[in-house]
Amino acid sequence: MQFTKMHGSGNDYIYIYTNTPDFDPKVKNEETIRQLSDRHFGIGGDGVIFINQVTDGSAAFEMEMYNSDGSYGEMCGNGIRCVAKYVYDKGLTDVTKGLKIKSAGSVKELDLTVEHGVVTSVCVDMGMPEINASKVPCLLTTNRKETLCEGGAKVDACVEVEIEAAGWTWKTTAVSMGNPHTVVFLKSKNELDHFEIEKIGPMFEHHAAFPERVNTEFVYIEDESNVYMRVWERGAGETLACGMGCCAVATACVLSGLTKDEVTIHALGGDITCRLDNKTGHIFMTGPATTVFEGSL
Repeated sequence: MQFTKMHGSGNDYIYIYTNTPDFDPKVKNEETIRQLSDRHFGIGGDGVIFINQVTDGSAAFEMEMYNSDGSYGEMCGNGIRCVAKYVYDKGLTDVTKGLKIKSAGSVKELDLTVEHGVVTSVCVDMGMPEINASKVPCLLTTNRKETLCEGGAKVDACVEVEIEAAGWTWKTTAVSMGNPHTVVFLKSKNELDHFEIEKIGPMFEHHAAFPERVNTEFVYIEDESNVYMRVWERGAGETLACGMGCCAVATACVLSGLTKDEVTIHALGGDITCRLDNKTGHIFMTGPATTVFEGSL
């Protein structure tokens, strides 16, 4: 069974195309996914992504994502960019504008940048961020905020609200990008660089305020156009980048009036640009997609 190792800004997954004679569906189980993702005894990655053909006309392809602990994931912004690169570079599609890929029933449209016959970067319309606390879901104290589009309705959101974790009180903003995120602002780049994410990240992930667990972004705002981020992903731990997390960070920054509508997120593995369209309220995420190596199981 063939696989391809790919990454988006260091957020790496094992990609397996399922519409081939050598594909064995028995690989879709928690134990096998954990073994494949193991960086010492397996291929190594933040998880496994299966690329499925779609026959109902809703999209061209489907991304089926699993975290490194074997749990199912609804969406991965870095992953979906790599899926677009995979299907184009492998000759499975020639579409470069408005390529439709779905994940967990949600369809995204992607524009591909192609150089010398291969995809180098991808822009994804990630849709409208969800800030309604009950839909994130988040059980913290709420405040009334307008959704980020023209004529946006006011909803009960969790924007810079207090949360107790690891013996400290933090301010956090909860956002759903199809999966739950919470954004914590830190005071300095030095604090971010030396942050005890292995200790504090799990306390957020499993906090009672987030009934479905949560991805947590710890960020420092350098200026109105540049933000530095470290991310603790539920089911995977710290990763070098998280596309959905970058969208959540951009949303949180704009909600609090801390940045412009377009901001560059500097993650450990590279840079991702997120732009909020004020008319539609949609977030557009642009970043690289890279093939590392291929092999067989």
